[in-house]
Amino acid sequence: MSHDHERPVEPFSDLHVEHGVVKATLLHDPTVEGLDMAIYMDGSGSMQEEYENKKKVSGGGIIGWLFGKPRTEEVLPNQVEPQVQWMLEYLATKDRNGLLRVAYWACGSGRDVEVIGELKGVDVKGYKVPGPKRMGNRTVLTPALKDYVGYFKQQVAQGARRGCAVIVTDGQIHDADEVKAYSKELAGQMARGQLPRINFILVGVGDGVDEKQLEDICHEEYKGVGHLWCHRIAAEIKQVAELVAVLVDETMTVAAGGTVFDDKGKVVKIYEGRLPAVLEFSVPEGAKSFTLEVGGQRYTQPLPGEEDHDDDDDDDHH
Repeated sequence: MSHDHERPVEPFSDLHVEHGVVKATLLHDPTVEGLDMAIYMDGSGSMQEEYENKKKVSGGGIIGWLFGKPRTEEVLPNQVEPQVQWMLEYLATKDRNGLLRVAYWACGSGRDVEVIGELKGVDVKGYKVPGPKRMGNRTVLTPALKDYVGYFKQQVAQGARRGCAVIVTDGQIHDADEVKAYSKELAGQMARGQLPRINFILVGVGDGVDEKQLEDICHEEYKGVGHLWCHRIAAEIKQVAELVAVLVDETMTVAAGGTVFDDKGKVVKIYEGRLPAVLEFSVPEGAKSFTLEVGGQRYTQPLPGEEDHDDDDDDDHH
């Protein structure tokens, strides 16, 4: 029994009301409304093997000569490429326009950033991730953060309201103090309302990662902002994409949850974690609307009036 009398407003796609119980289906996740995402892959020399395209050789030799199987070489994708493709496809569902900035960091001198471009989350199988033109000899992170913040400020002018950069590394970060100082500066801008909220997700890969160092960066709390960073360690590059998906889901809803109010401003339901796809709650008799508040944004949805309920008694098959 859905009502034609009150059309769902964004972010709702469907509305169903019966005996004071509202079921409202979300069109998309409003906790990440206006989110602009980026992926920064480690371009330092220690990642060389992960970016290498290994060759698979078959046939040839005595066996090939006997059975008429010539020697063939197949070039396999590097280990990083499928992970970046998977992340792009997933993270594009969170991004406001489905375009993600993808770049290598820690290139050249270790301070260089090589931007691949703003890539779509569709047709990801066509993207190549061969590694940077110049592998870095140090792992310096601050220039990558500054690159993302510069890009994000341009996106804010076009409607972005929240930022999130995923950073993948396989070694020790050589400018940890500079990273912390810059993070403090950014948090101050956010607290003063000069910059929308940004989160950084740091994923370490393999044995060369200094987990204590990552914890030191990520555990910092900033007044009025809380944590900017979170981190996890993956044993190998093949685990990165799934780990990033989990971290993005957790991070993007930490400050979110949601509260539903009736038309008199009384709280009728509180969601502390991730919002479910279908919100279900009761409203007082005669309520004309409800409001969902998420991350400082309010969405008011009108409800069908009493006369609509009478009409709908015959429409239960809809």
